[in-house]
Formats: sequence, structure tokens, C-alpha cells
Amino acid sequence: MSVAPPTSMTNQLLDCLPDNERSSVVEQCEAVELAFGSVLCESDHSFRYLYFPTTCFISLVTTLGGNHPLALGLMGNEGMLGATLVLGVNTASCRAVVQGPGAALRISTIGLHRILNNNQILQRTLKHYLYVQIAQLTQNAACAHFHDIEPRLARWLLMTQDRAHADHFHLTHEFLADMLGVRRSGVTLAAGTLQSRRLIRYRRGDITILDRQGLEMAACECYDLLLKDHARLFPSRTPLMLPAREGSRLESGQDETQAAP
Repeated sequence: MSVAPPTSMTNQLLDCLPDNERSSVVEQCEAVELAFGSVLCESDHSFRYLYFPTTCFISLVTTLGGNHPLALGLMGNEGMLGATLVLGVNTASCRAVVQGPGAALRISTIGLHRILNNNQILQRTLKHYLYVQIAQLTQNAACAHFHDIEPRLARWLLMTQDRAHADHFHLTHEFLADMLGVRRSGVTLAAGTLQSRRLIRYRRGDITILDRQGLEMAACECYDLLLKDHARLFPSRTPLMLPAREGSRLESGQDETQAAP
């Protein structure tokens, strides 16, 4: 579904480019609205389109056998889905699912490949972002193995808030359990603890961040490490952590025509 380009949010990778080079990319893009649960690519399948999120955000997940999906990473308007094209790789390594509905700029693989051949700054920017992605995947793997559910949940909520640009969003216990690779009962206990500490308010999937600073203290060190990685490679860009917009909200209504993870 095509939409008008968003007026208040942009993509930070594109913002790194000089105006004329950014325009050459945007001119090849189509503004689209992405629904919650939409599957944008599958593991081991070729990309048809690549996405620069503006107001939406996307989970990278993997599945083994009949198990529930496990989240490997999260990207919002700081990143891009399909950046491996800069390495000449057009095959997705995992499934990409829209976790937060919203807008994105979509470009065909052919279109971006043509632009990359003549845009050294875009090539360098995407390579830097690929490093940030690798660092996130590596940190998430270590985090899942060594850290308890509560600090991991706090970190995931912070990452969600950063990319949602909102302090109020909707994530069910089942969805959070899938994202963290744990049982629903574990998420229930961890969310209950964070709520009892008045860091969040959680009711039937509606989550409100009440104390951002307290939630950062409750999160594991992985959250801060990922922010530093991003800031080191993109020092001139707006940091991931942004003030929440009062009254903003993410709705997890799924388009019945789209596949869910």
C-alpha cells in the first residue's frame, strides 16, 4: 500500500548522505505502510525489495524445527533491511517481521544495486551499518545465554521504545515470550516484577514505560553496549534513545492478509 512520505520521521542511514546522493536514492523508493506481523523476507530466500524504515520497526527472527521464533535483532529508522546487498549478497539470513506498524521507504534490489555502483558514501554507510547489525546479533546471542529474563525483558522494552518513539505500545505475553525465546510464564513473572517496581505499567498487552531511567538500570549491560557501538560508527546522527512522544501508541492490529511469525 503506497502512502505519502512521512513528514516528521526520516531514515537515519539516508540522512547520512549528502543531499544530492540522498535524493538519488529516495527518488527510486516507494513510500509504503507496513502492517503488524507482515513478513518482509524469509530465511534463504532472495530479497525482492529492501526497506528503509521511517516510522515502523522490524524484528529479525529465526526458527528451528517446530519451535517458536526467536528474535535475533531489531531495526527501526536507524537501519535498513537488506543491507547485505552492499556485499553482493541478496539472500536473507533470517525472517524479517514487522513488529511495529508504520511507514518505510521501499526500493527494489535492482534499483539499489544500480545506485550502489556509483555511490561510495552509501556503500560506506551501509557497511558501517552491517557492522552494527553483526554486533547486535552477537550481543543478543550472548545475552540470551548468560542473562536472566528480567534484565533481558527490560532491554527489549527499551529497544522497542527507542524505535517506536513512544512510551506506550502493545506487546502480548505470547509475543514477548517468542521474542525472548522463553516460556510465557517467565515473561509474566518478569513483567510483574518490573511493574511492581513502577518501571512499567502492563495490562492485557498494553505496556507503558513509566520510569525510563529506572528501566535502563534494570536492563543488562547489553543495551548500553549496543548504543555505544552505534554512536561510535554514526557519531553525527541522532542517537537511538529518543524522548518519547506523550500520547503516542503502537497498535498490534494485524492485517489478515499478511502472515504472522
